[in-house]
Amino acid sequence: MNRYQELLDLIQTFHKDFEKFYEKQNKSAGTRVRKHMAELKRKAQEIRNEVQEIKKGMSAPKDETPPPAM
Repeated sequence: MNRYQELLDLIQTFHKDFEKFYEKQNKSAGTRVRKHMAELKRKAQEIRNEVQEIKKGMSAPKDETPPPAM
């Protein structure tokens, strides 16, 4: 759940700039919002790649050899 908390923390840091842009029409805040969204996209891709690697590890067959036939 550490990754989930990272996402929550990241999104909470965006709040002020979103408010300034959407409610107060501050153009500079709009630029920061776009920057934040790019950062969120990078983090999401990082997590997606990590999940994919974990899934690959889960489905990898174990090196178990069948017992010899008698």
